[in-house]
Amino acid sequence: MGFTFSLVSTDFTVNDQWAASRFGSSAERAMKTALKRGSYGELDLYFTTDIPNRILGWCNLPVPSPSSSELILDGCVNLADSMPGGTAAPFNLGATAIHEIGHWLGLFHVWQGSSCSGAGDQVADTPIQSTPSYGCDVGKDTCPGGGVDNINNWMDYSDDACMDRFSAGQISRATTLFNQLRYGR
Repeated sequence: MGFTFSLVSTDFTVNDQWAASRFGSSAERAMKTALKRGSYGELDLYFTTDIPNRILGWCNLPVPSPSSSELILDGCVNLADSMPGGTAAPFNLGATAIHEIGHWLGLFHVWQGSSCSGAGDQVADTPIQSTPSYGCDVGKDTCPGGGVDNINNWMDYSDDACMDRFSAGQISRATTLFNQLRYGR
């Protein structure tokens, strides 16, 4: 995609409440308040052991003028078992972290809007699709006429082994939004 990330620090923390945090919860706020490092243009990754409801992760999209609360809550939370060698098969090859970092860079799901009309994910070169993909459903086409669904795209929900790309338009969008909304902030 053209981005390079450098590891600045690692913090191993044991906290049962944080390990089972949910998006928008007081546990998420407490975890990120204690562990947040860097600026709005620097990515914080959090790996937890027990995200409820079979959720693999979440991340905040960039905004033009982040509030102090948005600055604290910025970063990506990932289920640790979704990383290579984890037990969350078929989602244990690291694609969740890539997907969530895509959100941090400003990318939407490829089925954004859940419709065959409208702006979708706001990227012209990703065929419009109306639902997420599961498994490796080759040839899936939820919106006939615009191309088959994006089962190989990092911003879908296919099995990790199926995902291997961002489109040129997604790369352009991510680069533009990073430079406009995150770089140097």
